[in-house]
Amino acid sequence: MYTYYVYILKCADDSLYTGITNNIQLRLQQHQSGFDKNSYTYQRRPIELKFQQEFNHVLQAISFEKKIKGWTRAKKIALIEGDFNKLQALAECRNATHYKYKSK
Repeated sequence: MYTYYVYILKCADDSLYTGITNNIQLRLQQHQSGFDKNSYTYQRRPIELKFQQEFNHVLQAISFEKKIKGWTRAKKIALIEGDFNKLQALAECRNATHYKYKSK
């Protein structure tokens, strides 16, 4: 049974990269060394690991990675900082169609 990791890297250009792996140390080494010239991080090195979450099931890890990739930068930073109150506030729908804002 493998352990899977969803991780967030901070790149030299201050962008954030989200990925998934079953070997976090090897994957970080690959990002840092420029193993793949076509990768997002290749020209944005050095990179810094800012967040990692461990999963026992690959489908859970894939689902979480996809979710994070759809998040705003602010939500990713709240996750990195462990600010779950801010993360919840940023996740809340604020448009006029939300049930909280409809007339009763």
